[in-house]
Amino acid sequence: MLPPDYHMHTSLCGHAKGEPIDYAANALRLGLKTIGFSDHAPRSKDGLDDWRMRQSNLETYVAKVEQARQAYPSLEILLALEVDYLPDEVEWIQNLSQLYSWDYLIGSVHYVDAQWAVDNPEQLQNWEKEDVDEVWNRYIERLIEAAESGFFNILGHIDLCKKFGHFPNRDMKAQWDRLFALVKARGIAIELNTAGLRKQCQEIYPSATLLHQAKRWGIPITFGSDAHAPNEVGMNFDAALKLARNAGYQDSVYFNQRESYSCRFT
Repeated sequence: MLPPDYHMHTSLCGHAKGEPIDYAANALRLGLKTIGFSDHAPRSKDGLDDWRMRQSNLETYVAKVEQARQAYPSLEILLALEVDYLPDEVEWIQNLSQLYSWDYLIGSVHYVDAQWAVDNPEQLQNWEKEDVDEVWNRYIERLIEAAESGFFNILGHIDLCKKFGHFPNRDMKAQWDRLFALVKARGIAIELNTAGLRKQCQEIYPSATLLHQAKRWGIPITFGSDAHAPNEVGMNFDAALKLARNAGYQDSVYFNQRESYSCRFT
């Protein structure tokens, strides 16, 4: 059985195409049994960036996911969010986590400071001004803070810094061990996000080396296409499954109303 695709967006975030009902139709065509919508959550104020839902979109988002559920009752469709972890928005994140009956929350780090999202092509020039290893350090530290917050069921694309081909120059195993120790203690999963294969790094998030390290810690996994269009649902899951098996995984995590359980994938 194919694992769920737990990372999918909608047109409401402003940089994706299609309605939840369109994504659901393609999921059924592919033979998926479970999917989850996890569009970019609003921030504490609208307009801080232009690639997420606005606060006024949330009710519409929930309604559109429900519409897809009604249209395709044979497909299990979960309601979730991808939430940016920013230290100065913790109170907002806490309120957001209680606003609806989310099935899970993906905690992602895009920003290494208040102004710079490391995966934003419009800010690519910032990489030329920074020490690459120091950016990775800041990024992992923020992931650690996200895990410590207790808000999230999944950490998203944990090595996103490599998107444009910026890989660390030194061994960061110790930093990743700090993260994985906390993730293990908190019962958080990490995702195999296939969008990296569609980016300059041409590599799934996380890398094979990093996934093997996570497996040694006993970290559970989920799968996500990070689909921004219906045709991207489940994309490259064959490669993600191969990567997971090579790291020693046989099971992935399923969610329902923030509760988790494991299921073997084929």
